[in-house]
Amino acid sequence: MPPPVIRDFPLAKVHHGVMLGNAELGLYVWGQDNVLNLTIGCGSLWDHRGGMSWTPRQNYRDISQALINKDKDAITAIFATDTEQVPGQPRRPSLIPVGRVVITLGKSCHLLRAELRLDDALVRAVYSYNDTEHAAEIRLDMTVKGAFACRCRHLADFQVVPSFDLTGNAMKDISFALPIRIDKDGRRGFVQPMPADRPFALAARRDGDIITGMFQRADSVSDLQDAILGHRPPQWELLDPKTKDDITRNPPGLLPVNWEQMSADNRQWWGDFWKRVPNVNIDNPVLMDIYYQGLFKFAAMTTPDGPPAGLQGPWIEDYALPPWSGDYHFNINIQMCYWPAYRAGLFENLKPLFDMVLSWRDKLRRNANYFLGLEDGYMLPHAVDDRCTCMGVFWPGTIDHACTAWIAQMMFDYVDYTGDFNYLRETVFDFMRGAMRVFQAMLEPQPDGSLALPVTVSPEYRGSEMNAWGKNASFQLAAVHRLALNLIQAAEWLNEKPDPAWEDIIARLPKASLFPQGGDASEIGLWDGLTLEESHRHHSHLAGICPFDIIDPDDPQWRPIVARTRTRWTRLGMGLWSGWCLPWAAMLHNRFNNPMMAENILEIWRRTFTNPGGGSLHDAWFPGFSLMASRPEVMQMDATMGALTAVQDMLVHSRQGVIHVLAGASPRWQNVSFQDMPAPGGFRISASHYKHGMTRVEVTATRDNTLCLVVHADMPLVDAAGNRTGAGLPPVTVALKAGQTYAMQTETEKIP
Repeated sequence: MPPPVIRDFPLAKVHHGVMLGNAELGLYVWGQDNVLNLTIGCGSLWDHRGGMSWTPRQNYRDISQALINKDKDAITAIFATDTEQVPGQPRRPSLIPVGRVVITLGKSCHLLRAELRLDDALVRAVYSYNDTEHAAEIRLDMTVKGAFACRCRHLADFQVVPSFDLTGNAMKDISFALPIRIDKDGRRGFVQPMPADRPFALAARRDGDIITGMFQRADSVSDLQDAILGHRPPQWELLDPKTKDDITRNPPGLLPVNWEQMSADNRQWWGDFWKRVPNVNIDNPVLMDIYYQGLFKFAAMTTPDGPPAGLQGPWIEDYALPPWSGDYHFNINIQMCYWPAYRAGLFENLKPLFDMVLSWRDKLRRNANYFLGLEDGYMLPHAVDDRCTCMGVFWPGTIDHACTAWIAQMMFDYVDYTGDFNYLRETVFDFMRGAMRVFQAMLEPQPDGSLALPVTVSPEYRGSEMNAWGKNASFQLAAVHRLALNLIQAAEWLNEKPDPAWEDIIARLPKASLFPQGGDASEIGLWDGLTLEESHRHHSHLAGICPFDIIDPDDPQWRPIVARTRTRWTRLGMGLWSGWCLPWAAMLHNRFNNPMMAENILEIWRRTFTNPGGGSLHDAWFPGFSLMASRPEVMQMDATMGALTAVQDMLVHSRQGVIHVLAGASPRWQNVSFQDMPAPGGFRISASHYKHGMTRVEVTATRDNTLCLVVHADMPLVDAAGNRTGAGLPPVTVALKAGQTYAMQTETEKIP
C-alpha cells in the first residue's frame, strides 16, 4: 500500500479538506488553529423542484427551424424551465448542502497536519499540545451510511451548524424554512424541512473523548426530532416490544459509537477493496499518487450500495448550493467519473448508475416520442437530476443525443469486460437499440448516396448561441458509428440477426466531418465547414479516436488527417482548457503513441488543477496557464477519475479490437509493472518492464475468446510458439480458452 496522504494545516476552506466517503455521505476534514471542521455532504439529497418537463414543444422539427431562422426567442421559449421566474422557486433541481460539525480543541492545541490512511480510511488530524503531538481521529462508517465519529483526547466543545446558516439567503430565497434546532440531553443538531422532499437531520453527541455524528432522513420532521431525542422513531408502531425497549434506552441515529468495532469494520471493508484492484508500480510518484488516491476516491463515491455519483460525488460544500446543481452531466463528466471501474475490475460499482438510467426508460421513451414521434426510442438529455428531470435552458445539451449513445457504450463495455450476456439480453440490447432508433430518425440521405445528420452539436462549442450547431458534428458521427458497431457485436453474442440498417449506417455515414473535403489538406472538423477555431475544453472533434474508438490514428488513410488535426489542436494550445479535459488529452496522446506528453499533461494537471487538499478543480488553481481560472473553488470529481483512467490507459487500452500494453510507458521510467488488470474481451493482464532489461506480459482469459495483442517495447517480445510483437511489429493473435494464460517476454529471454 502507498504511504498515508499528508496535508498540512491550515486547510482553511471546505474543498481543501481531506475527503472521506461512502457514496451516500461525503466528509471534508478541514480547519486551522484549534478548530477542526467536518463538512457533511450527501450524494442523494435532492431538492426536486424546477427543471424542464419534456413536452411536445421540444420537437426536432420546430427546434431545427428555429435554429435555421436564428430565432433566439423561440429557442428560449422551447427550453425554458417550468419554474422560470417563479418567485421562491428554484430554476432547476439541485443537491442541497447539509451542514457542518465544528469541533473546538483545547486552547493550547494547534492543528499541524492531516494524515489519511488509504488502507482503512482513517483520518488523523495531528495537533500539538504542550509541545507533544496528538491526533483527533475521524472515521466514516462504510456500511451504516449516515454514521461518522471523531475521537480526540482534548475536546473542548462542538457545534452542529446547518447549511441554512452558512449559505446566506440561498436556501431562504427558494422557500426553505428555518431549521429546527436541537440542543438537549447532550444531543445537538437540527432538522431541516424540505419544501417538496423528505426532511433531513444532522446531529451529534459527545461521550467522553468520542463525538458520534449521524445524518438521517425520514418522512416527517417529527420523526426526525423523535429519533434524535430518543422518542419514537419512524414506523414505531411496527416494532416488536424488545426493539422498542432497546431504542428507548439507546436512541436511534445517535448511539454512542463503538469505535473499535467501526474501526474493525472499516479495516475489513477497505482491506477487501484493496485486494480486488490491480496493484501498480510506476517510476513516477505523481502518477502513483494519481492512481492510488484516485482509486480511494472512486471507491468512496461509487459503492455498489450507494447512490450514483454526480459531478461532485457526495462532497457537497456546506456554504453554497453546488455549481451546476451537482447534477448528472452525460456529455462527458459522468462517463469520466465512472471510467476507472473497468480496468479496476470494480464492475459492480457501475450498476447503481446503470440501474438509475434504466429506471428512467419510460421517461426516455416519452422524450424520444415528443422529439421525433418515435414509439421505440430512448433519448437522454445531457444534464438531469436523479429522476431524469431535464435541467433545461441549455438547448445544445438537451438535443445532444450522443449522451444516450455514450451511456449505451458504457453498458456494452460492462458486458464486454464481464461476459454478462444475460444482462445484455435482458436489458442492455434494448437500450442500445432505442438509442440508435433516435439517430436513425434524424439521419437524412444525401444526393451522393451518403447519410447525414443535418442538425447536430459539438458539446458546449459556441455555448448556446444560434450558431452553436451544424451538419454532421464529428462528435455525433463518432457516437453513431460506435453504437452501430456495438449493436452488431451484441447481436452476434446473442445469436441474433443484426438490423441491416446498422451496416448501412456504417457504410454510408461519414466517420468524421472533414474540411476541406478531399485533397491533401483535410482535417477533422467540429462539423461541416468548421475546424477548431479556439482552444476548447471539449476535445469532441477527436472523440472518434477516444472515447469512441472508430478512427485509428495509425491507419494509413487517417494518419495524415489526424496529423493535421493534431497540429491545429496543438497550435491553439491549452489556454481555455478546464481541469477535466487534461486527462482526456492525456488519453488521446496515449493513442498517438506519445507517452511523454501524456505523462507531462497529467503532471501539469496535478500541479495546476488541484487545490491544497488535493481536490480536483474545474478551473485552474492559479492564473497563467488557462484563462479558465476565475473560479478556483469549483470542485468536480471528473478530473480526478479521468486522471486515474489516463494512468490505467498508459498500461492497458484497446484500439479497434487490439489490446495495447504499455503504450503510455514513458522512456524516462526505469521500471513499470502491474498485476491482473482487466481488459476488453474478458482478459486480465499483468506486465513488467525494465529499462534496458526484460519486458514480460501475461494474459489470462476469463472466457473463451481471441486475443489480439501488441506490446509497446523497444525490443521484440516472443511467445512459446515463436510469435513476435513489440518494437513496431504487428499484433499477435491467439485463441484462448477460459482460464488459459498466455505469456510473452523479451526475445532474448526464454519463455518458461
